[in-house]
Amino acid sequence: MSDSPRQRAWAAAASVCDPEIPVLSIADLGVLRDVQVTDDAVEVTITPTYSGCPAMNMIGLEVETALLRAGFAKAAVRTVLSPAWTTDWMTEEGREKLRAYGIAPPAGPAGRRALFGQDVVACPRCGARNTERIAEFGSTSCKALWRCNACREPFDYFKCH
Repeated sequence: MSDSPRQRAWAAAASVCDPEIPVLSIADLGVLRDVQVTDDAVEVTITPTYSGCPAMNMIGLEVETALLRAGFAKAAVRTVLSPAWTTDWMTEEGREKLRAYGIAPPAGPAGRRALFGQDVVACPRCGARNTERIAEFGSTSCKALWRCNACREPFDYFKCH
């Protein structure tokens, strides 16, 4: 039994990795929102992790390329900002991939504690919860720089939105 055109298009788009965190696919991140297939075209809907995310152009090009490789000659990528992306859209597999890569995944669902800096972040290396934020922004705008007070190692934390 073969996959439907929509399933094949979704799989092609979902195979695209985030250029800033290459261990995550756009499906892991929850950036891939929808795939629609008509008789002769595919439209993929993506939502950026924040409205100024510089990776979105590259992601769009990579999605179009993946669809072309999968046999879809007419492909379009549409970026939508509403509803706004939230870390709640990340998959559990994506959170585990972050942790294994050395980035602390978002601590629970997005909410008021994220807005007011009340996160308790476990160190992705040793698991200690005795950590502190060093800087609001880490290697990218969607991450903050933290340090573990137990193992003394710095690490990125994927901020809740």
